Amino acid sequence: MVTDADLKFLIEKLDEKIGQNKKWDNVIEKGNDLLYYSAKCCKPKVGPVKYLSVTIFEDCSPEMLRDFYMDNDYRKQWDKMLIEHEQLHVDKNNGVEVGRTIKKFPLLTPREYVLAWRLWEGKDKTFYCFVKECEHSLAPRQKKYVRVGTFRSGWRIRKVPGRNACEIKMYHQEDAGLNVEMAKLAFAKGIWSYVCKMDSALRKYSTISNDQSSSAATAVTLIKKVPPGLEATDNNGATSAEPIIHRPITGGERKLSRRPSKKLLANGLLLVGGLVCLSRGRSSLGAKVAMAYILTKLNKRGASSSQNGDIAGI
Repeated sequence: MVTDADLKFLIEKLDEKIGQNKKWDNVIEKGNDLLYYSAKCCKPKVGPVKYLSVTIFEDCSPEMLRDFYMDNDYRKQWDKMLIEHEQLHVDKNNGVEVGRTIKKFPLLTPREYVLAWRLWEGKDKTFYCFVKECEHSLAPRQKKYVRVGTFRSGWRIRKVPGRNACEIKMYHQEDAGLNVEMAKLAFAKGIWSYVCKMDSALRKYSTISNDQSSSAATAVTLIKKVPPGLEATDNNGATSAEPIIHRPITGGERKLSRRPSKKLLANGLLLVGGLVCLSRGRSSLGAKVAMAYILTKLNKRGASSSQNGDIAGI
């Protein structure tokens, strides 16, 4: 279900060697002493919005960051939007793992993800993962969930040269049945608080990961080598990739995003770690009331659009 051809597709997307004529809009750029995050998006003529993001974690090794991203049991401890996750199948021959995940959304029907993923190890402790939707006999469709039908996501983890830091660059595209403009706006407004939450969980994970080690077969334990020729090399045979120049932003935070005109601010759909998440940010009563009001307005707007022949996205 996940092949070396998918890895080739991912590397081309991450290196931005294809589709260079497409317009990418900067969404956000923020950072502090321990963390840096930036993201941009592109709306293709056909299909869901595409996202490219870069996150840099200081004081972190590639292996630790890889294990943290792939530990769904630990994710359930810090990601409160994750209702359920279960492993459905592991192919010990090709290293493909299949799992089912349920995410809850305030005021919306929970989304169900049935996904297959595979990991590869490249040169100089570089790791790749590609994830896509699939079907499995142990996960029949249920009316109480909305099954996500289109999902293409992947990342590359590598060490930042000259620093005790790691970069994860991610490509993500999915259709979760949400209004496109709402999703883009909510992503921009909610992603930074979620990434900060992820960073805090990563710091704790580095101290407890040894206690949670398991002998069960997973895509991590069955990781494959990157096939020869897929990773670009320079004339000296060394791995070649675009230089990592991102550094934590100090002396205040900077954000790149267009101010939405006539858009209601949602607090926030997140496309992180290869899974869609909804972050409510602060859990104050006022924030929850605001979220309910915004989604009610969006639902009314979507209903009105449907009457005019448009398709409501929620």
